Amino acid sequence: MKERKKPKFKIGDTVVITIYGTVGKVTDVKWLDGMHVYGINGSEGLFMESSLQNLSEYEGHVTEKERIDIEYRYFIGDLVQVKGYGTDLFKIVGFRTEIWRYKEDAWEDVIYELARIKDGEWLEAGDEELTLVADAENAEMFIQKLGLLFFSNKKKPLEFQSTTSRYRKREKQFLEERKEQSQLIDTLLDIYNDYALLYQFFQDEEYKQIMRMIVRKLELIVANSRSLHQKPWQ
Repeated sequence: MKERKKPKFKIGDTVVITIYGTVGKVTDVKWLDGMHVYGINGSEGLFMESSLQNLSEYEGHVTEKERIDIEYRYFIGDLVQVKGYGTDLFKIVGFRTEIWRYKEDAWEDVIYELARIKDGEWLEAGDEELTLVADAENAEMFIQKLGLLFFSNKKKPLEFQSTTSRYRKREKQFLEERKEQSQLIDTLLDIYNDYALLYQFFQDEEYKQIMRMIVRKLELIVANSRSLHQKPWQ
């Protein structure tokens, strides 16, 4: 039986992985198929003895490993607005990190991939260009609320007929219409409060314009309610 030779490196040694030129510490030593193999930096991969060299003996070029911690401000599904695109809403559909290294400078850029809500137009933007409107958990609810605001103008007022034979039908329509308008008012107030909070944080005049538009819409609903929601059977 062939005598097992002594390993060239021991746990804790600082070595160079010569095929990569990277430096690491020996964290495991194993005997496999008549040779020693080594685990480096706790990784699952194993290196043969011939592919390693003591750092003090290595004469080649050493590539230093760098650890980078990236903080992401936004995530997939978040609803945002983009600088230069007014009040248009975009949903984050992806993001990536670009790492830049030069001789005398270094930085990392996080690029977000976006889809515009109203038409699906694709856009890329950096995090400094984005303003969070709603996180992924609340994005769909916010879009639904906002949709009611812009599409409510398309609703036609209820037309009442004077034929007495349709008395019950008109009464039912009247009650349903009042319920719908009550729900719409509640929704518009929710939207107003959302934009008031955004304006409080960012002081953007576009948010204030939307708040004014909501107030005008509420005034119109109240005026229409007074003129159209008189009981038609009285």
